[in-house]
Amino acid sequence: MTVPTGRRERKKAATRQKIADTALRLFLERGYDEVGIRDVAAEADVAVTTLFSHFASKEALVFERDDDFEQRLTRAVTDRAPDEPLVPALRREIHAMVLHCTADGSAPIYRMIDESRALREYEESMRLRHAESLATALVADPGLPQSATACRTLARFVIDAYALARDAADPQGAVDEIFTMVEAAWAAA
Repeated sequence: MTVPTGRRERKKAATRQKIADTALRLFLERGYDEVGIRDVAAEADVAVTTLFSHFASKEALVFERDDDFEQRLTRAVTDRAPDEPLVPALRREIHAMVLHCTADGSAPIYRMIDESRALREYEESMRLRHAESLATALVADPGLPQSATACRTLARFVIDAYALARDAADPQGAVDEIFTMVEAAWAAA
């Protein structure tokens, strides 16, 4: 995550984090469906309009790192060294994301997501958006000779790799197993 440099930016980032932390605590304590936006705003000591200036919806409060993850995926493509192969760069990023999302204390969050239709649907739309952003970065890379269809397919596989590995008994091992297949498919494209 990019660290804000100016005082105003740091204050906005701190307010955003306070809102997200408060929402997650309330959701886990009381249940996602039992907590409203006004409850979160009151507990975080911000106005509802302030909450909505940082988060577009109640669901977005649960996935507060969404934009950061999306940017990290596209930067794995755009910021890699000219001689660095694509698939290992993506594998490294998915490893880091899975490590973050399987850290101690994350199980109750994913249970909450699994139990809420609204959160599952939001997560699915988020994954599709991430796949499209990643595909756009792949298609724009002049060093990749594969077709747009191949790039979109790779993007979907990468996003699915994250979701599958996160739920596996051995998440890091699952990333490696999945990316062995992804790398072979990409080479065949």
